This record gives sequence, C-alpha cells and structure tokens, in this order.
Amino acid sequence: MYAHPNDLHRARRVGGSAAPEFAAWLAFQDAVDREDGAVPRRYRELISVAVALVTQCGYCLDVHTAAARRHGVTAEELAETAFVTASVRAGGTLAHALLADRLYEQHGHNAPSATPSSAVPTC
Repeated sequence: MYAHPNDLHRARRVGGSAAPEFAAWLAFQDAVDREDGAVPRRYRELISVAVALVTQCGYCLDVHTAAARRHGVTAEELAETAFVTASVRAGGTLAHALLADRLYEQHGHNAPSATPSSAVPTC
C-alpha cells in the first residue's frame, strides 16, 4: 500500500540492515540512471514508468514519473506509455489464455474424467 510518500526516506535505514545487498542495488541503480547510455535517459524513465505500471509499485511510479518529467517527458508521452503498457500487458494475458486453452485440451485427453481434489496442486 502506497499510503505514505515519505516512506521512501526509509530506504537507507532498511538498506542499513542489509548493507552489502543495498550497496550492490545502489550501484546497479546508478548504472541504470546514467546519462551516457545508448538509450537516452528520458526513454529509460518511460520504460521505468511502464514497468512500475505493470508491477503496480506506487513508489517506483512516483520516483520515475518525477524523473520522466525532469528529463522532458510530456504528459502526452506519459499517457501513450500507459496505454502501450496496458496493451502489452493485455497481450500477455492473451498469451497465457492460449496456454490455458492448450492445457485444458491436454487435461481432457491425458487425465481421468474426474481428478480428485487431493491430487490437484495449489499455486
């Protein structure tokens, strides 16, 4: 739940409890945030916004929307990014529906007509 934007300030305190891992994460973040990559920073931020929308991370959405704006992303680009993201995510749902369809068919041919509930694994 993204109820308190000031929670972002807790990152260093939490990171202090896992200092080596946090340092590695910060180094990775610094590499991703570089300005001299083949992918311009504004596009990196649009990608980050798209991922934040898919992962539904309010903190990431806050940080990367602000960074996108600082790097010249327009409201129109942000809106289009949201709809592209929604479309790709919907495509992923369709892809999994194709898998479900194939599995449904396989279960009809390879399984007894009634599978006992105790034999069905749960996710």
